[in-house]
Amino acid sequence: MGLGGATWQRLTAVVLVMAVAAGCTAQGEGAGGANDEDLLRNHDWTQMPGTTARNGVLRVGALDRRIVEQDSSGGRPNPPLNLAGPHLRSDGDFTVTARMSGVGDDGGGSWLRLYGRVPVIYDEWRQERPSLRVGVTAGGQVRVQIWDGEGDEPATSKAFDCGCSGTVTLAVSSIGDTFRVAADGRRLGTVQDPGVFAEGTVWFGLEADAGEDERREGWRLTRLTARAESGDSLRVIKAPQLRQERSDDSLRARAADVGRPFDVGTALAENPLLTDSRYRALAGSQFSMLTPENAFKPQFLHPRRGVYDYRDADLLVRFARANDMKVHAHTLVWHEALPDWMRENDDPEEVRRTMLRHIAGVAGHFRGKVAEWDVVNEPMSDDEKSYTDGDLGLRSEQSPWFEAMGEEYIDEAFRAAHRADPKARLFLNEYGIEEEGERWDALYDLVERLKERGVPIDGVGFQNHEYAPGDRIDPETFRSHVRDLAELGVQARVSEMDVPVGEDEEDGQQTQADEMAGKLRVCLEEPNCTSFSTWGFTDRYGSTADIRTYPPRTADSLPWDAALRPKPAYERLLETFDEA
Repeated sequence: MGLGGATWQRLTAVVLVMAVAAGCTAQGEGAGGANDEDLLRNHDWTQMPGTTARNGVLRVGALDRRIVEQDSSGGRPNPPLNLAGPHLRSDGDFTVTARMSGVGDDGGGSWLRLYGRVPVIYDEWRQERPSLRVGVTAGGQVRVQIWDGEGDEPATSKAFDCGCSGTVTLAVSSIGDTFRVAADGRRLGTVQDPGVFAEGTVWFGLEADAGEDERREGWRLTRLTARAESGDSLRVIKAPQLRQERSDDSLRARAADVGRPFDVGTALAENPLLTDSRYRALAGSQFSMLTPENAFKPQFLHPRRGVYDYRDADLLVRFARANDMKVHAHTLVWHEALPDWMRENDDPEEVRRTMLRHIAGVAGHFRGKVAEWDVVNEPMSDDEKSYTDGDLGLRSEQSPWFEAMGEEYIDEAFRAAHRADPKARLFLNEYGIEEEGERWDALYDLVERLKERGVPIDGVGFQNHEYAPGDRIDPETFRSHVRDLAELGVQARVSEMDVPVGEDEEDGQQTQADEMAGKLRVCLEEPNCTSFSTWGFTDRYGSTADIRTYPPRTADSLPWDAALRPKPAYERLLETFDEA
């Protein structure tokens, strides 16, 4: 069967059914039958962000998660999906049936999304992969949107007049290369299918548009079933076990033999953790500490004023607990990754209350569940003028916290974090402080002032992003800074190391290995250095991918390549532990 010049090995049929008009029942196509698998009541939806499960009904709230650019512009949607719940595996035609209540009444959109492949979040950037989104929007229209994995926006978007509201039943059938859209057995039209489910998997997402009404209650999913068609095979797959097999030949096994408490860690993302078995196995077997790459940032877990959702972050904590890993939580206070509402108010006292409430809520939720916090992330300025004429080098640009409180915001943040989670170690995390210069000098002076004021700061994270050859610092320079902190009674850690190398860089992977091993060696030899972490571990999902193209081109920056094969950097890290 032809589709865009490719021959399909399978015939895909998707049918979505949702009851249209209060009290109506589904008739005809997609009405369900004895062979239907109940996906809602017989499976776990409690970890679906933005939802509340009760008495077999799932209430879907308006989470409105968005991802902003580093300069705080933009705001691409980042809707959630049910990573820890059921998904489908099919080798042919199948039907998915869903019933939704409370749609179309308040003007907001109510959506079901079916992902052929789950999105990848590259450190504040979302790569869309093939998916189909269908829902009821304002005016009772049924809208279908299709992403083909080649761009941020839908490749196809089509609306059908339906007059749907209340309790609604829809049907979307895909046979070959065409989706057919129907409402309550009444066919509305067709949409071209670019092969959304060509890999034979279906993951589920649920969304409610916030719209202009901040008080919108959302909608309710009352039925979700799946059924194979035409004798084809359909399996409902539950979420995988989080606990992974341990290995004696691993980084974490070497770290356990150091002779003092020392952790080797990495940044982890929840999407590949639940959908990529090889990624999950390496994460659980190789590392004794994880840093959430994005899930703990405000725009992910506190997207609207007064609206928190910890499900994705909780998932990473559960994975850590299942594999006896510590969690280094990142981050409570930063000038980036903020939802728009956190920047809307310029009243200093209200900004202060916003920061303190966020810290109390987030650190309080995870109290006793994480070992460490990045309380304040990247407080140092990128503007050279900030280090002259008596300025202290602190970032004022784009930081609502500094603009409202000055340097005192750092004191307040650490004190609030300590109140909320008194047993956790509290860190300040910064980049570019491995080398000599005014940035390091200003950071050291800041830490000294904080200690003099009795601020409960326990350590400093050296990010060690070596994006270019000029970022590569002699390990002995790094050592001198670790020792300077020791004199202040402050711990140190390598917090986010990655070393991208270019194709034209001779012996690039060997350089990468040398750089990582050199920083690890310093940490192992300096008693106040407590851990060594990379920012991700595989180029397959590394945040240094080139996102100017779609899909992104992976970079060469981490100890495992895009095929999850170990590189020389991994071997050198093992050797460095053995030499310690």
